[in-house]
Parts: sequence; C-alpha cells; structure tokens
Amino acid sequence: MLPESIALSAVLFTIGVIGVLTRRNAIIVFMCVELMLNAVNLTFVAFSRVYGAAGQVFAILVMTVAAAEAAVGLAIVIAIYRHRQTVNLGRFNLLRG
Repeated sequence: MLPESIALSAVLFTIGVIGVLTRRNAIIVFMCVELMLNAVNLTFVAFSRVYGAAGQVFAILVMTVAAAEAAVGLAIVIAIYRHRQTVNLGRFNLLRG
C-alpha cells in the first residue's frame, strides 16, 4: 500500500509542477499548486498509516495552509483582474520598476 501511495503522490506532484511551470493562467497555476499540496497530504497520510498518527496532524495543517492560500490568492487574482482585465501571468508587471 505504501509504495503505490508514494508513486501516486509523486505523479500528482509532478503534474502540479509541470502545470505551474508551463501555464500562464493564474487560476490554473493556483489549481496546480493545490494539486501539489494534495500530493503532499497523500504522502503524509500514507506514512501515518505505517508510522503513526503524526502524519495526519501534518495533513490537517497543510489543508489549513492550502485553504488560506486559496482564499488570499484568489482575492489577489480578482483584484488584479479588475485592474488589468486579464489573468495572464505574463502580463502582470505591477511590481516592476
């Protein structure tokens, strides 16, 4: 059970990394970051089945951070969309001098 869970987690994390590196839409990038966080959660839960319940505590912590990241990130994307009328990451130059 553990090797299959780790392999699935690695595949999901790789898909998330590829999505973050190749996509330019901010919403898709946030979805890929969430996919990576869920892959880490899967790893924590898989290890907690073998080594004890501490992994489940870390999984809950990661879910809390992911929820906060999604709320703040979506608020930032909405604010930038209202200002620039796009969510294309290539056109965000608000922090450039």
